Amino acid sequence: MPNIAVFIEQRAGQIKKVAWQMLSEARKLTDAHGGEVWGVHLHAASCNVNEDAGKHGAHKVFTAEAAEFDRYDSELWTQAMAAFINEHKPDVVLVGSTAMGKDLAPRLAARLKAACVSDAVGLSWDGGLVVRRPVFAGKCYADVATRGDVAVVGIRPNAFALAETGGAAEAATFSPGLDAGAAKAKVSAVETAAAGQISLTEAEVVVSGGRGIKGPENYAMIEKLAEAFGAASGASRAIVDAGWVDYSHQVGQTGKTVAPNLYVACGISGAIQHLAGMSSSKCIVAINKDAAAPIFKVADYGIAGDVFEVLPALTEAVQEIKKG
Repeated sequence: MPNIAVFIEQRAGQIKKVAWQMLSEARKLTDAHGGEVWGVHLHAASCNVNEDAGKHGAHKVFTAEAAEFDRYDSELWTQAMAAFINEHKPDVVLVGSTAMGKDLAPRLAARLKAACVSDAVGLSWDGGLVVRRPVFAGKCYADVATRGDVAVVGIRPNAFALAETGGAAEAATFSPGLDAGAAKAKVSAVETAAAGQISLTEAEVVVSGGRGIKGPENYAMIEKLAEAFGAASGASRAIVDAGWVDYSHQVGQTGKTVAPNLYVACGISGAIQHLAGMSSSKCIVAINKDAAAPIFKVADYGIAGDVFEVLPALTEAVQEIKKG
C-alpha cells in the first residue's frame, strides 16, 4: 500500500502543470493498491493550493512557509524535502522533470541514500514501484524496479494526463528544518524568459523549425503558426548551432525533451538526436519536401511539400478555425 508524495512546484506564483499531472497519476495507483497521495508545497507567502491539489487527487497537502522559499535554492529546498520525508516516510516521491526538478530530485535522493529514477513516463506497482523510462535516445523503454524504503522519481512533463479524480484535500503543515547558515552558496539573482512566453516542456502544442526554413528571417513563419495554435515554438539543433534561434528553443537530446499533444516539425529531417527530444509526443505532424526524410517514419501525419507553401496556408487555416 504505497503512500506517494508529490512535490508541487511553484514558479512566480504559478503552479507547474506537471504537479497536477503527477497527482492524477499517483491517485490512480493508490486507488488500485491502497495508500494515500500527499502534496508537498514549499512557499514564501500565504498560498492555498489545497482545493486544486485535492481536485487532482491529493488526499493531504503538507505545506511549509518560509521567507527562504521566495526563490529556488537547491541546498535549502533539499533540506526541506528531506525533513518532510524523514518525518512522514512516504514510499515514493514524485518530482517533475523541470529545470528545478532535475536539480532537486538527484540531490534529494543522494541526501536520503535513496533510489533515483529520472525522466519517467510510466508508473506501476507490483509489490513495489516499477518505473518506465525511455533509453537509447527514446528508441526503447526500460522498466526499472526500485529497492529501499523510498524512491525519488523524476516525471517527464505531459507524460500523464490531467484528471479530476478527488475532492477536498486535508491541510497540514510541517517544519522544513532550514539551516540557512549551512548553505555553501546563495542565489543572488534569477534570469527568466520573457513574460508570456509559453514553456516548451509544458506546452500542449509545439511547432518546431529546422534547416529547411533556409534562414533566420524565416523563423517568423514558425512563430506565426505557433501563435495561431497558442503553442510554443521550438527548433532543431542545426539552426540553433547556426545562430538562427536562441538555445532556449532547442528540442532534442542536447536541448529540451517535450511530450506535447501535438508536435509539428517543419523542415526538420529527423536526426536521431532530435527524435530523442520529441518522440514521446502524442501526435506528430511532419512537413518536409523530402518524402524520404527520417522524420516521416515517426510521424502520425506527413506532408511532403515545401514549408514556404504549406506553413502560410496552414497558419491561415488554423486562424480561421480559431475564429469559429
